[in-house]
Amino acid sequence: MTEDSPTPGGPTPERAPRRILPVALLVVVVAGLAVSAWNPYDRMTWFLETVWILIGLPSAVLYRRRFPFTSLLYCLLAAHALVLALGGHYTYAQVPLGDWVRDWLGLDRNPYDRFGHLMQGFVPAILVRELLSRTSPLRGSRWLAPLTVCACLAFSAVFEMFEWAAAVIGGSAADDFLATQGDVWDTQWDMFCALIGATVSVLLLSRLHDRQLRGLAGVGATVARSPGER
Repeated sequence: MTEDSPTPGGPTPERAPRRILPVALLVVVVAGLAVSAWNPYDRMTWFLETVWILIGLPSAVLYRRRFPFTSLLYCLLAAHALVLALGGHYTYAQVPLGDWVRDWLGLDRNPYDRFGHLMQGFVPAILVRELLSRTSPLRGSRWLAPLTVCACLAFSAVFEMFEWAAAVIGGSAADDFLATQGDVWDTQWDMFCALIGATVSVLLLSRLHDRQLRGLAGVGATVARSPGER
């Protein structure tokens, strides 16, 4: 063994960034969540919008060693968390960035809600794809892409039911959470945006995702082999 060789069981140069990146992203997300929690527009709206971070972040940390994700997925999840935190702080209908885009493009509504639902399809598509690739025989199957998109659309539909339940229970107090901005077709637009986001994600990121899956540390123990692969 040479001096440059990594010690048995020690971190290799290739693995070091994979260990640092999740920690760095964790710090960024926790900081963003803390800032968004400071004096939000409405405390209950903030909670409803960020509850997915409050559930997902501890889960990702808890299972990081047992089931580590690809760097791509970690980055996407962190970006999605920041989008949720920003929407929770201002409400989706009043995010200043969305107001700027609305005025710049001459739109009749703040488009941040549409962007949020595009992300609701774009990011979960890679999460679903990774879970299916690593825990099912679908890796390398032509069914992987359509089933991934279908799963994201189904999640979006469930989320709309969750919003519907919040509206029934909370009445007018749920208006900020729904962020319909007077659009009677808001529910349909939300699901359509999630569908578009998931489709674009699969088309753009599948090759990069596959490369990272092959290079993932310990991938042999968690990724199912595709048909005909030895």
